[in-house]
Amino acid sequence: MTEQTENQTKTVLITGGSRGIGAAIAHKFAANGYHIIIVSRSGSTPEHVDALTAYGVEVRDFKGDVTDFSFAKEIMDTVKADFNTLDVLVNNAGITRDTLLMRMKESDFDAVIDINLKGTFNFIQAASKLMMKQRAGAIINIASVVGEMGNVGQANYAASKAGMLGLTKSAARELGMRGITVNAVAPGYIETDMTDEMPEKAKAAMLENIPLSKLGQPSDIAEAVYFLATQSYITGTTLDVNGGLYMN
Repeated sequence: MTEQTENQTKTVLITGGSRGIGAAIAHKFAANGYHIIIVSRSGSTPEHVDALTAYGVEVRDFKGDVTDFSFAKEIMDTVKADFNTLDVLVNNAGITRDTLLMRMKESDFDAVIDINLKGTFNFIQAASKLMMKQRAGAIINIASVVGEMGNVGQANYAASKAGMLGLTKSAARELGMRGITVNAVAPGYIETDMTDEMPEKAKAAMLENIPLSKLGQPSDIAEAVYFLATQSYITGTTLDVNGGLYMN
């Protein structure tokens, strides 16, 4: 049963949508009647796909590399053939290769920039061609609080996410005349598999810097993404979801 049957024919493509924040975003849109297209490096589990189809929507799951420019175009050609439309693009795929700047390998810097930033560019360009013909669409890029305030040991990650914010604003200016909105969501510390593995002492130190004194949930990010996807007069902005860790 969907929450909004009028959205039944709409489609959303989510990179990195197989787990964590991306999976929560997929569930939010599926619950509101959107057909789901997932792109990820590892592919989704059958259980994840089954849980999404249980909402009564169609699900397409693609395994591939977001840094491959031609792959993004191929995915968009398939979306056009299967659904004839793409209403929302969520660029969520991302990796970390954390270490201090002076110890960082060139390959670790390149890998993070390629997936987090170039991958976002690849899918924005591929999706915008379809959205421009529709004269409608919403693009939401999942950035990070680290891209706004920096962080020790994450020069590559912070650079990729800061670049994503600049890309968001430029794309919003270019695509706005065609009725396409482009925004970013910048999560703070979210409770995921990565934070679950952190030592309790490290978690406690982290929470001391968060005014709300708790970690965010993947569903918090999903709500923010869905909100931006349904707004027609918000573009070029960054929605901070960080419990007050960084106040812009």
